[in-house]
Amino acid sequence: MSSSVSLKKKFMPRFLASRFSLGSVCAALFTAGLIGCAPMPPAQEALPQRDLASAQLSSSIKLARDGWPDAQWWSSYNDAQLNALMTQALHDAPSLQTAATRIGAAHAALQEQKAVGGFNVDLKASANRQRYSATGLFPAPIGGSIYNEATVQLGGTYDFDWWGQHRAQIAAALGEVNARQADYAQAERSLSAAVAQSYFWLQDDWALLANLQQLTDARRALLDDAKRRIAQGVASINIQRHAEAALAEAQRQSADVQAQADREREALRALLGADNNALATLTPRPLPDTAAALPSSLGIELLARRPDLQAARWRVQASLSRIDAAQAAFYPSINLTALFGQDSLSLGNLMKAGSRTFFIGPALDLPIFDSGRLQAHLGSERNSRDAMIADYNQAIVNAVREVAQAGVSLQGLAREQEQQSQITQADLALLDGAQQRLRAGIAERADVLNAQAQVLQEKDAALQLQGQQLSTEIALIKALGGGYRHAPESAPLSAPPSKL
Repeated sequence: MSSSVSLKKKFMPRFLASRFSLGSVCAALFTAGLIGCAPMPPAQEALPQRDLASAQLSSSIKLARDGWPDAQWWSSYNDAQLNALMTQALHDAPSLQTAATRIGAAHAALQEQKAVGGFNVDLKASANRQRYSATGLFPAPIGGSIYNEATVQLGGTYDFDWWGQHRAQIAAALGEVNARQADYAQAERSLSAAVAQSYFWLQDDWALLANLQQLTDARRALLDDAKRRIAQGVASINIQRHAEAALAEAQRQSADVQAQADREREALRALLGADNNALATLTPRPLPDTAAALPSSLGIELLARRPDLQAARWRVQASLSRIDAAQAAFYPSINLTALFGQDSLSLGNLMKAGSRTFFIGPALDLPIFDSGRLQAHLGSERNSRDAMIADYNQAIVNAVREVAQAGVSLQGLAREQEQQSQITQADLALLDGAQQRLRAGIAERADVLNAQAQVLQEKDAALQLQGQQLSTEIALIKALGGGYRHAPESAPLSAPPSKL
């Protein structure tokens, strides 16, 4: 490091100023460093990482379509309202803004690590006025006199990074940048899935409300018919009481679904981070009828498509690089320092040739005894590595589980929808028969109204199943990565080989 030339150095005995070969000094320092290094604790076996290539679904989990979701998977629903909501959410959502600031912080840390090593140059200038003691080290005329000293120095250092410590620190910082970028993609994936699910639940609630309104009208018509027959003396009061209870139940269900729709609307507004007027133009639309897709095999492809797995993998890589840096700290650091400047006791002579000074030589930083600080730090990094590997292994288990559960749920819902369709068809046939008998004069109007109410009740059940199917399909898309493709930032420097 740079240092000014003092008067003490000028009066040192000549034998202390003897010249040595710079190469011999470097060799001596290097040898001393190797001999005097602090002892490094032996490497411990790391936790094994799961092999994602062998991760597969059960052979019984199959869907009608085979494939991976696209990047903008929501566009396949052909819903302009949903597309507009996605654009707004991915641009303005607070959760993405938070993730973006974390990427910026990781980039700043990376630039800081890049600036630590290599060649550094600085300029220093100082001026001071000092009185030297008359009874101190320096005799008269210096002792007892006052001098003005001015110094201008241009200094430089170069860190050779013999053991790759700085390269490992840069690689660790770069791994964190890539992990933060994957976290941002994960936030996008989670947000887009939440927006789509909330939007379709809202549309499902609106469809249920429209169907319940028809059911309420049918129940009210049944009540009017019961009152008419009671007035004619051909029905008992119990029929009216049953009709009143059925009408009240339909009205209660409508109120409950309306409350659900209001809650879902506010949830969607919160996801967008929007104001009160953001969803004013949102209108009901028919629920889409699309077939879900599930890839025939997962394997390593799931790693490339799931940002949370990428983030976990990059954090494992960053922890390995931090171990490399912690191990390199046990070895001596040898830097080359050079200083050129002007030093004078008189400001008028500062820039004269006789005032020039220079210094060049190696510097050794040798860890010998530090109360176990280096050993503790290395142990901490090794434990952190094991924790990151454990998180990565658990993330793989969770990813395969989420895909499998969503696939199984979709299979089950498909079977339920098939059974529900058969029930609806049977009720429609009963309604058609009741209408034919009414036209033939061999049935009452109440029979037709009851059959209509039954059909509407089954339609309500079918709409609920369709809403569950859409929500589960989106959960499967999210579990499959939502169209994400891994594209990490390239490392500016080649990282040293990892040491476990």
